[in-house]
Amino acid sequence: MKKTYRILFFAAVANLLLSACTQNLELLPTSVIGNASFWKTEDDARGGMYGMFVNLRTQASRNLFLWGEGRSETVGAGVQGLDGRERYYLNTLDATTAGPEWQGMYTIVHQANLLLKYVPGITFTTEASRNEILAQAYAMRAFVYFTMTKTWGDLPLVTEPTEGFTSESIQKERTSRENIFKQIKDDIDKAMALFPGNSIPAGRYVWSKPSLNALKADVYLWTGKVLNGGNADFTTALAALNEVKTADVTLLDSYASVFDYTNKGNKEILLSVRFQQNEVTDNDFASMYFSAAFVPNDIDAATSAALGVANGNNFWAPTGVFRNQFTADDTRKNVTFTEIYTAASGTRTFYGAFQSKFKGGINAGLRLFLSDYIIYRYADVLLMIAEAKNALGQDPTAEIVQVRTRAYGAAVAAHPFVNGTKAANDEVILKERLLELGLEGKRWWDLVRFGQAFVKVPSLQSRADKPYLLLFPISANTLSLENKVKQNPGY
Repeated sequence: MKKTYRILFFAAVANLLLSACTQNLELLPTSVIGNASFWKTEDDARGGMYGMFVNLRTQASRNLFLWGEGRSETVGAGVQGLDGRERYYLNTLDATTAGPEWQGMYTIVHQANLLLKYVPGITFTTEASRNEILAQAYAMRAFVYFTMTKTWGDLPLVTEPTEGFTSESIQKERTSRENIFKQIKDDIDKAMALFPGNSIPAGRYVWSKPSLNALKADVYLWTGKVLNGGNADFTTALAALNEVKTADVTLLDSYASVFDYTNKGNKEILLSVRFQQNEVTDNDFASMYFSAAFVPNDIDAATSAALGVANGNNFWAPTGVFRNQFTADDTRKNVTFTEIYTAASGTRTFYGAFQSKFKGGINAGLRLFLSDYIIYRYADVLLMIAEAKNALGQDPTAEIVQVRTRAYGAAVAAHPFVNGTKAANDEVILKERLLELGLEGKRWWDLVRFGQAFVKVPSLQSRADKPYLLLFPISANTLSLENKVKQNPGY
């Protein structure tokens, strides 16, 4: 019972107090008192680790998708109004309407920094238990900085918990993204050395060596392409991905079963963010579903069955540009989205679409949007292997065919892959990632990494002379709070 209270206490502290690192200084005295009295036992350390994941879940509830996919070609206007989301896919963000700010992500960094500072001084029953928590902290800090630097570029680099009151500890200038990536890679290496083996914890909602290797590959593919790291980075990425293949992870036989609400933490998952009833409210996938009030009366029985219990809002929806790239024999199509047609006056007319990949579950007749937010899964790993191989001039056929075989089943012969030039193969891999990973919060960053954002996103096709748009603006609120931070050029 004592352990439970400590964990719940820290989760509350994480949500209510630790955001003080970049915002309200009046909360700092309480935070400091909490730190002084809290970090005493192994239970405290484990509670601190779970608190870190509580705040990751807050970011995964909405923000990770907005940063990772909202600006891409996969989402557009729904039937239920805009709710301000058009600023993403129309790419009209500015300092006033900049999207989610980075303060919530820095709260996670702060929690990781607290673990890294205090856990070494706590007595543990085993050294392995201490190392596990330190590994989680290093891995999480690497992931959060990776997410932020892809979003904003240069960042304030904070590697110590913010516990004092000096302007030096609160206000920091931005560090170059090159040095941010050095920190990310160093954190990955430290976490890798601390994980004891290649196993994946039950539930697959905390970091492990296999999920860390997926992150490592993701990082090195990014620096290999975006920061001109070249073959050295691609080689490192491929080696990390091949390590993932040795873990207890596989491509499930059925694409639908990966996202089955009753099949959370399945063996295709490397890392997901757990959403659980009575712990958290609906995540933002509810905003791509349908309110009952907006469902037409004359939809067919199959569409009605696919919709099931209507709930949520159709503020934005899978676009025609996205939907039309699926063929009828692709099993991923009906899992990813559902189209609604009306039949008024005997004419079949397109009405709207909704995401069906993350539609949660039903409880007491109510749809709860509590599908886990997937960070890495094995199909993603296979397509990253194909990408790394192609970058190194190797044949990516095996991995592409493996993903397509699951997608098309007996019809796979109609969708052959023929190894071609690097450019041609990259185009195929990028499209396969669209079909396989669409609406999973990865598309915008895929487009940036492959250099295709100004080609594939309709709202950017006439704006290739404005490369600053590849980064998000920094909000006016953040600029006012952190006076040493300067706006991204162009905004």
